[in-house]
Amino acid sequence: MAGRKKLKDVDEHVSRVVPALGAYKKARSRSEIDVHRHNSVSIRIRIIDADFQGLDLVERDNEIWKILDRLPDDVRSEVSLVLLLTPHEAKTSYANVEFEHPVPSNL
Repeated sequence: MAGRKKLKDVDEHVSRVVPALGAYKKARSRSEIDVHRHNSVSIRIRIIDADFQGLDLVERDNEIWKILDRLPDDVRSEVSLVLLLTPHEAKTSYANVEFEHPVPSNL
């Protein structure tokens, strides 16, 4: 799984989100999954997957939240961004630019 695996970004909660998404990655080996801590109360997730083509945002979201809903409440409550894009959408998405080059948080 790709991701920002900087030591400061990996903590107990992030390290629970990553394996939770492992089954998705195993089923869709071409997908790119990034999970990182943005600040002390925020975990961001980005999945770039060609299989999202033809699915609306709700369908994509429902598929991923079926996985995330299995996480403990304290972990799940820190997920503040779930960005679900096709490779084409990733090239033009402003949210993806923020994911690639995040504005530092003051928290």
